[in-house]
Amino acid sequence: MTFHRGTILLADDEEKILKRLGRALRDEGHDVVEAMSAREAQRHLGERSFDLLVVDNVMPEMTGLDLIREVAQTMAPPERPQMVMMTAHGSTQIVREAFKLGVEDFLEKPFEVDELLALARRAVNSLRLRTERQYLISERDAEFNHYGIVGRSRAMEEVIERAALVAQTKSTVLITGETGTGKEMVARLIHHRSAQRDMPLIKVNCAAIPETLLESELFGHVRGAFTGATMSKRGRFALADGGSIFLDEIGTLSPAVQSKLLRVLQEREFEPLGAERTQRVDVRVIAATNRDLKQLVTDGRFQEDLYYRLNVIPIAIPPLRERRDDIPVLIDHFVEKHRQRTGKQIDRVGDDVVSALQGYEWPGNVRELENTIERAVVLATGPVITAASISFLGATSAPTPGLPSLRLHQNLEWVERETIRRSLEQAGGIKKDAAELMGISQRALSYYLAKYRID
Repeated sequence: MTFHRGTILLADDEEKILKRLGRALRDEGHDVVEAMSAREAQRHLGERSFDLLVVDNVMPEMTGLDLIREVAQTMAPPERPQMVMMTAHGSTQIVREAFKLGVEDFLEKPFEVDELLALARRAVNSLRLRTERQYLISERDAEFNHYGIVGRSRAMEEVIERAALVAQTKSTVLITGETGTGKEMVARLIHHRSAQRDMPLIKVNCAAIPETLLESELFGHVRGAFTGATMSKRGRFALADGGSIFLDEIGTLSPAVQSKLLRVLQEREFEPLGAERTQRVDVRVIAATNRDLKQLVTDGRFQEDLYYRLNVIPIAIPPLRERRDDIPVLIDHFVEKHRQRTGKQIDRVGDDVVSALQGYEWPGNVRELENTIERAVVLATGPVITAASISFLGATSAPTPGLPSLRLHQNLEWVERETIRRSLEQAGGIKKDAAELMGISQRALSYYLAKYRID
């Protein structure tokens, strides 16, 4: 079994035992915090997250069982640590209650240090496996062997080659490209070809999380750090420890979060909100953006030091209009994907349709093409996808769909509705970015969404 480094809280009122066990766990590579009482352990639990709590039962003022009972009541997985009880005064009743509260195992004193080391290894591995099931997205069995990346153009071959090369290192990567080009898939390729492939790949869409919550999401917080923080929370960087974190839309970060991220990249450490103790992580950062970070630096909206820390290995994904040779193979891929999903019998796509799709500019890139093919599969009335099933605007080699009528106000409404729909599609559903694409305020966008009942 792969060994994982864990964060362990060790509580025992006998100092000699505490020091001996703590030293042995550290020698194994674990990050260990020692507590001389259950009250002290309680305080540490409020300050940071742990993978494992090892606690003696008989201690003054508050017993280990009392502490375990409180942890069970106030902390829910995945924030709740694995729990192990040490005792020389066990009883059937205590054991039964402890197991009901979620204790994984018991160590009956006196015990060999190796017993604790083996138990800690199992507990940390078990917790990591649960985390991986929640967060790890594996693409190893992808049909096209590149974790979902489909393309035969030289431009995409170069992207794949560079991603595979950088995967062999732990260098920070900055992926750039327009919305819908497949930046997340390149991040998956890098992670799943790296030595850290068995550890989590944690994804964060920085633009989709409110600015007031993003710092807590990334770095976690301790109980009482702010109003509503009723329990400590492990941040995404802590969850990615040992693996990779993918920070999408990095250009939207606030100055405060930029400063904290810069420290993580420089020192590999941070403090959760409200915590006094520094937490170290071993994590590869893969960032992505559809914005011009150099221009943001020039405008004073992005820290120059952070830009250079992120841009160690740049990977630029070309827009679909610059690699039209990929369109036919992408069409085949998406037809097969959505044919299987819908259960429809689709044999092929008409040659005229393929030509029309290759002539379109695709401002929404691969994501827009997939949406177009999905609609075509759903609307197809026979085994061949024809022009009647295709709905897209602006093709350079095919006529655009006709206007709904000759009445001016109806045409204007149609144009407004289609513009909003297309902008949202190109922005990946992010309303702030859609408003910027259209050159209107978010308030104006909200008005149009309500007017045309667009979700």
